[in-house]
Amino acid sequence: MLKIKKTRSDKSEETRRALFDAAVQTVAEEGYAGASVDKIVARANVAKGTFYNYFENQQDLFDQLLPNLGQKLLDYIRTQLDESLTGLAREKRRVEAYFDFCRKTPGFLRILNEAEIFAPKAFHRHVKMFYEGYFRSIQRSAQRGEISGYDEDELGIVVFMLMGMRSYLTMLYEYKYISRSKLELDKVISTYEKFVARAMFD
Repeated sequence: MLKIKKTRSDKSEETRRALFDAAVQTVAEEGYAGASVDKIVARANVAKGTFYNYFENQQDLFDQLLPNLGQKLLDYIRTQLDESLTGLAREKRRVEAYFDFCRKTPGFLRILNEAEIFAPKAFHRHVKMFYEGYFRSIQRSAQRGEISGYDEDELGIVVFMLMGMRSYLTMLYEYKYISRSKLELDKVISTYEKFVARAMFD
């Protein structure tokens, strides 16, 4: 079998990905405060000097970490949304996908929740990116007549309300106010669906 030789670009991307993955795992376990460069490079199995070929310093990596994960989250949610889904069914699937991503990426919630203090630029980039995508989706639903009772200038406020609910619902999961069983998560999602149905799609 012919073995394809990796290019320098391929190897460079692999190293960058290894550093990101190591940072996610380290921050997930120890928080930003405990995620030193030494710990990250040891987990990534690269030399410390190599780290500085990719990032100016530790803060540079932290500032890229959440936006990188946030983009993966948005991409994942998009892959889970069938184009045939509209209105409430689409919103429910969006939240299900969000929880699914959190389950598959256990470090994400700690990285998100601590970023406002340890990586504020990254936090605000993430919120802006998430808000803008969510707003466009809600706006399209309103234009199709699936959402009623809100003026155009109120939809942005509605989006932040939805983001706030989602954030605190994931705290139920992250901090074990509920079990991580499918039954418990289904209850959370169905309650969210009931509330949003009455507030937006009724």
